Amino acid sequence: MAKIIESMGERRIIKMSTDDILSIVRDYQRIVPRNSNYEEVRNHLDDCVIYIPEDI
Repeated sequence: MAKIIESMGERRIIKMSTDDILSIVRDYQRIVPRNSNYEEVRNHLDDCVIYIPEDI
């Protein structure tokens, strides 16, 4: 689970576990077609939401 370790202004620093990172990569691979260029990747990711569970 992700853990918020510090708040710096409006942005927070989040420590992620290996499982969190692999989950994000899996979602990325599911959402973004292979052989996409940078702009296509950004467009695909702009249209979706990826959540990271927070450790309380």
